[in-house]
Amino acid sequence: MGEPARTGRRREDTPAVTPAPPSDLLAAPGYGARRLYQAYLAAWNRHVDPVLTGPQFAVLSAVRAYPGSDQSSLAGAVALDTSTMADLCRRLERRGLIQRVESPHDARRKLLSLTDEGKSVLSQVNRRARRLDKALLDGSDGDIDMAALLNALGAHWERIASVDKLR
Repeated sequence: MGEPARTGRRREDTPAVTPAPPSDLLAAPGYGARRLYQAYLAAWNRHVDPVLTGPQFAVLSAVRAYPGSDQSSLAGAVALDTSTMADLCRRLERRGLIQRVESPHDARRKLLSLTDEGKSVLSQVNRRARRLDKALLDGSDGDIDMAALLNALGAHWERIASVDKLR
């Protein structure tokens, strides 16, 4: 008399089947971006550093490039909002990787510099991050600067995110 009702549980001897993403998700650029980001996080944790996050690495890199800059100014350079940047800088300071000092002109502004430990950690992590970059970009079309393309796409999406209404 037909199939028995399914209870939502599988038998122990049957393998779980992972369904394929629906076609409408595969056609959505946000889904592709999310997959890229999730894969990047997993690769970063495995091959670069399981403790220092990508955003923390970006902040350390920006502080190295612009020592003495204030954390609010650097937030945009590393694609973070100012409250996230402040929290992240506090954590980096607690780990002894950066120093934050009040600006002599405005006590609300925190000026950033790398500590010796921060310089050392950044140097070590940077080597592993560059190896990851190379691995991620291997196999892409040599005529396409994939990093430039991704950054241009990010800038375009940021502009769209800032408009009040889509056409």
